[in-house]
Amino acid sequence: MNTDLRIERLPITHPDSRLLVEAVQEEYVARYGGRDESPVDPRDFEDPLGQFFVGYLDGAPVATGAWRRSSVTALGAEVTAEVKRMYVVPAAQRRGLARRMLAHLETTAAEAGIQALVLETGMKQPEAIELYQSSGYEPIPGFGYYCGSDLSRCFARRI
Repeated sequence: MNTDLRIERLPITHPDSRLLVEAVQEEYVARYGGRDESPVDPRDFEDPLGQFFVGYLDGAPVATGAWRRSSVTALGAEVTAEVKRMYVVPAAQRRGLARRMLAHLETTAAEAGIQALVLETGMKQPEAIELYQSSGYEPIPGFGYYCGSDLSRCFARRI
């Protein structure tokens, strides 16, 4: 498998999107003992509210990433979007694909007028925390569904 990631915008309901969203849910079960229960409406990832992407290597879906508009104010930005469903299948990890997907999300969100991205991740995902911090994301107060959870960490970055 090469590292030539092709990123395609798809609906979250597309079969490749659903396959990878289910894979990330299985990852949450393995790490946290349950699925991510935060509410997600498929319309949140349609214009003008957001966008959902699938990354392909050699024609196989291996990564997802999405953003949806948010009401969270962060780092002095009032027009924000939340990063959702960042995931790379285990066989394609450690190749810089998550970083490339994150950069794609930043670019597409900025093109849509977003000033900052916010996100929530968990303490049992140290590789995700490292990715976000090394990409310039700063800790912010908790927000949303997991606000107040000891396992939750929130970050933001102006784009």
